[in-house]
Amino acid sequence: MNKFVALDEIEAIVSGKRSLPTITMWNRLRPYPRQTDFDRALRAEVRDAAWMVSRQWQLGEFKGEDAGSPILAKLLAAQEQLSAYSPHEGDTRTFDDTLPLETLVEQRKVPFGSAGRELSLDIRIAMGRRWLKAMAAIGNFRSHFVSSYPIDRPEPAVRGDAWASAHGSVLQSYAAVSGRMMDGYKLLRYLEADPSHRAHDGLTTDAAEQASIDSAADKYRAWYAGLFAQPEDANSAWVPNRMEYQFAVASQKLDGERVLNAEEYYHGHLDWYNFRADSDVPSIGSGAAPASAVPETIVRSFLPTAVSFEGMPHTRWWAFEDGKTSFGDIDADTTELAKLLVIEFGLVFANDWFLLPMPTSAGALLSVRGLAVTNTFGERLLVSPSRDDNGTVTQTDDFGLFELTGAARSDDPVLLMLPTSQHVLEQRTHEEIALVRDEMANMIWGIEEWVPMADGTSRKGREAGLETRAMMERLLRGTAGTPDPDAVADLRYKVMTSVPEHWIPFIGVNLADSDREIILQRASMPRIIPDAPSPPERVKPRTNLLRQGLDQSPKKAYYLNEEEVPRAGVKVSSQFRRTRWYDGKPVVWFGHRKVTGRGEAASGLNFDRLVPTGGKRS
Repeated sequence: MNKFVALDEIEAIVSGKRSLPTITMWNRLRPYPRQTDFDRALRAEVRDAAWMVSRQWQLGEFKGEDAGSPILAKLLAAQEQLSAYSPHEGDTRTFDDTLPLETLVEQRKVPFGSAGRELSLDIRIAMGRRWLKAMAAIGNFRSHFVSSYPIDRPEPAVRGDAWASAHGSVLQSYAAVSGRMMDGYKLLRYLEADPSHRAHDGLTTDAAEQASIDSAADKYRAWYAGLFAQPEDANSAWVPNRMEYQFAVASQKLDGERVLNAEEYYHGHLDWYNFRADSDVPSIGSGAAPASAVPETIVRSFLPTAVSFEGMPHTRWWAFEDGKTSFGDIDADTTELAKLLVIEFGLVFANDWFLLPMPTSAGALLSVRGLAVTNTFGERLLVSPSRDDNGTVTQTDDFGLFELTGAARSDDPVLLMLPTSQHVLEQRTHEEIALVRDEMANMIWGIEEWVPMADGTSRKGREAGLETRAMMERLLRGTAGTPDPDAVADLRYKVMTSVPEHWIPFIGVNLADSDREIILQRASMPRIIPDAPSPPERVKPRTNLLRQGLDQSPKKAYYLNEEEVPRAGVKVSSQFRRTRWYDGKPVVWFGHRKVTGRGEAASGLNFDRLVPTGGKRS
C-alpha cells in the first residue's frame, strides 16, 4: 500500500468543495527552491525596520549600560606560604608539606593493644614475615625469632583470654599461626625500648653476621616508619571530649603573623571553610620563619576568557546550542532559591563572567591587592571585592564564598589553597560508635556498633557482646551451685534490668567549681550472670574511641561535653585511609570521622522491677 496519496484536485478538497473518504490523511506543503544561490536566504533581511526597533524598545533592549567587554587585566597579589603548624596537644612545628594536611591532622596511633590484650594480628604477622625474609638472606635464624617473639594462642578455658577465645574465627586465626610465625611488632618494641637492644641478642653469631643483622634492623625500623603516618605521643590534634580535631596553622605577613584556627574539624576533607582568621588569636610561630615563608609579590597580566559551561545559552543569533541543558524543562518552585539563581545566571548573566587564570602553589594564602581591567572602550577600571558600598564587611561573621570567616578577614581578605589530597581511599569501618540520648532512662549511651577484633578484623558490637557473655556463662557453669527448689517464688525483685554489653553509659556530673554546668562521664554497666561471684564484673568498652584513659597508668576518667550529643545523636568511626602525594608515594594513616546520627534510642533500662518467675528460678 502506498504511504502517500497524490491528489489532483487538492484545492477543491482543502476548500471543502469536495470531500474525500479516508481514515487517516494529511497534507504537507514543501517549498521548492528556484535558484541554487542561498546568499539572500541567509541574510535574514528585515522588511520592516521600524517594527523591529519598536519591539526592541518594548522589550527593554535599549536600556543598556556602558559595559564594554574586558580585553586586558592586570593583577597585583601577595602570596604567603604556611610556615607553622600547631596541633591541639603538642608543640608548634615548622609546616611540612611532605604529607597531606589531612594526614598530618587526622593521624592516630595504629591500635596494637588495648587493656593488656593484643590487637592487629594481621599487621603483626606481616611485620614478622618481612623480618624473617630479611633473616633468610643472612642465616638460618627462623626458629630463634619465632620462639623469642611468639604469637601466643589464647586458651578457651581461661577467663582472661575471652577477648579472643570467645570468638570462633579469631581463635582459629591464632591457632593457625601460633608457633609458626613470629610477632614482628614485639621485635620492634624490643628494639625501641632501649638503645642498647640488638636484634641478634640471644643468638650465637660472628661479627659479620651481627653487622648484617644490625643493618637489617635499621632497614626494618625505617620500613615501618614509612608504613603508617603516626603522630608522636604528645602531638595529637584529636580532642576526645569533643570528638573532633582542633589545630592551627600560620603564615608570615609583611607586618607579622597570620593565624588560621580550625576549631572543629571532623568532615574527612579539609578546605577553606574549616578555618577562621581571628585577629585576637595569639601567635603560634616557633622562632624565625624560614626564608621560603617570606610573602611574595606577584604581578600578572591576563587576557580575560569568558566563563562557559555545558548547556549554556548562546548569545549570538546564528550560533546553535548543544542541547545538553534544557532550561524550559526546569521546574522550579518559588521556594527553590538555588535553582532559580542557576536559571537566572544561565539565561541572563551567563556572558557577564570572565575567567583570569592564576597559578598558585599548594599551602599558600593569596591576597589580591588590586585588579585593573581594560575594556573595549579603552577604559581602565579597578575591580574591588563584592561587598557593600564602603568596601567593608558589616558583620564579622558574614559569609563570603572562598573567603575565610572571622574578625580579621575584613582587614586583609585572602584565598586559602591547602596542601590536601583530592582522592582518598578508605578502608571499611574498623570501629564505630553511636552517641545517642535515651530520654526514657534519662541516660546517654555510647553504642559500640563495630568493635575491633584481635585478628585485625571488625565485628558488630552486639554479636561480639553476646559471644563474650556466652563464654562467661559457660565458664561459670561448672562452678555454679545447685538451686534450691524450695526457694522458688512466683515473683522476683529485680534491682535493675540489663542492657546489651556494647552499650556504654555516660552519666551527668557537675563540672569542677560549678553547681550548674554538666559534663558527661563514662561509666560501666555490671555484667550480671546468675551464680556469678560477687561483686559483678564491670563491662568495659572495646573500641579505642571510648577507652580514652583506661589504658593509661594510672587510669583516668573520660569526660564528654554534653553539647556534643544532640537529640539526633552522632556517629564516630575509625578507619585506615590511603592516598598518594606529590612524589607518588603512598600515604596510609589511621583516623577518625564524625557524622550526624539517626535520632534517639531506647535501652530498655529499668529499676526496681517485680518480674514473674513462672515457677522457675532465674
